Amino acid sequence: MKIERNGDTNGVLSLCDDILIDMKYLVNHSGLSDKLFYSLIKKGRFPKPIKLGRASRWRQSEYEQWLADRERQR
Repeated sequence: MKIERNGDTNGVLSLCDDILIDMKYLVNHSGLSDKLFYSLIKKGRFPKPIKLGRASRWRQSEYEQWLADRERQR
């Protein structure tokens, strides 16, 4: 997460968060099933989702880091 201080005098910080991605993106991008992702989450081998109401989202940077880690393990 990148934090930038904007130019006002009250010191408000603006947060520039990662893009949030959903399960459909994970499945389409990786070729893996949603059941596998949920199993990996339960085992602590994939990042837990951010809950937005009933919806689950993941930070794209965490997903990309997870992919990079898997590549290094090969």
